[in-house]
Amino acid sequence: MSSSPLVSVVIAAYNAEAFISDALDSIQAQTYPYFEVIVVDDGSSDRTAEIVRSYSQNDDRFRLIQQENFGVAASRNLAIQQSSGKYIAPIDADDVWYPKRLEKHVQRLEASDESVGLVYSWSMYLTESGKIRAYSPFGQLGAAEGNVLAILVFYNFLDNASTAMFRRSCIDAVGNYNTELKTCEDWDLYVRIAEQYRFAIVPEYLIGYRQYSGSMSTKCVTMSHFYELIMSRIYQRHPELSPSIRCWANTVFYNNLLSKSYLAGDYALMFRWIFYSLKGDYALLLRPGIYKVTLVAIAKTLTKPFLKESPKQPTSKRSHLPETVIEVQPSNPLESKFWKPYDRVILHRWQKMVKTTQI
Repeated sequence: MSSSPLVSVVIAAYNAEAFISDALDSIQAQTYPYFEVIVVDDGSSDRTAEIVRSYSQNDDRFRLIQQENFGVAASRNLAIQQSSGKYIAPIDADDVWYPKRLEKHVQRLEASDESVGLVYSWSMYLTESGKIRAYSPFGQLGAAEGNVLAILVFYNFLDNASTAMFRRSCIDAVGNYNTELKTCEDWDLYVRIAEQYRFAIVPEYLIGYRQYSGSMSTKCVTMSHFYELIMSRIYQRHPELSPSIRCWANTVFYNNLLSKSYLAGDYALMFRWIFYSLKGDYALLLRPGIYKVTLVAIAKTLTKPFLKESPKQPTSKRSHLPETVIEVQPSNPLESKFWKPYDRVILHRWQKMVKTTQI
């Protein structure tokens, strides 16, 4: 590489002692060494600051900033404000990167002109203990590049807050993370970047996205509120977007929430999300699993007074990162006999949206 631009890695950390070392170790293991790491401890009451401080004492590329609990968006904004890199790469404190993540993203941005503001990759879904649970479905749906605003409204194909790298000039142009939003703040920023810049992809699985229950039902309610707020503002700014896009987006978004609520055992919320998903679009009825979870939810609701809850299991041990990057070529879902009617509908809509992009 003829030049070595600095990448500012920004992390918002709140009571992250269980996983922060995994995240920082994965950054240290990057094949691209020209980075700085700014961790904002957002008022943690555990050992988060102590753990981060141990890294900063041994590696001057790491820096700790402490503040009161102001939330994820405010923490990322502070980290960006205190950073100096040409490129910004956020990562959540409980996620990991595989070794070539920074290198390949920098190469992609350096090879692109200034109209490309953001580059991303696909994620592998990890269990709480760090084992690979599944691959992001976006690798099967296929790459989305170029003018992606419409498809990003339809489906947040970046998937999580740890997959993107964007130019500092994007923040200068579109503004910081919106501190009004308590969730979906990364999606909101991606949309605002997409309004002015093109997106590019490194089509590999370079991010480990950890998923665990936590207070899942409460988070779903919060996500629904801020999702509706973001969508209403997008349509105010872009009346040219087809109403069908928002309808399709609702189907996908609330289908995701109903799955989370079902796993959390909150069946009342699950039925709410089913209703929201079906408003104006009956594609969900093509998913066989919806009938199964509905019957199970009804049965468990009726028998709940007679069942005792099992004690919660303790948090799993820390994960161990794979030694090398995992590279997977996306497959064509149309070649798979396992794709169900609902999946084919989503695929058809996705492909229709992708045709609107230009790279």
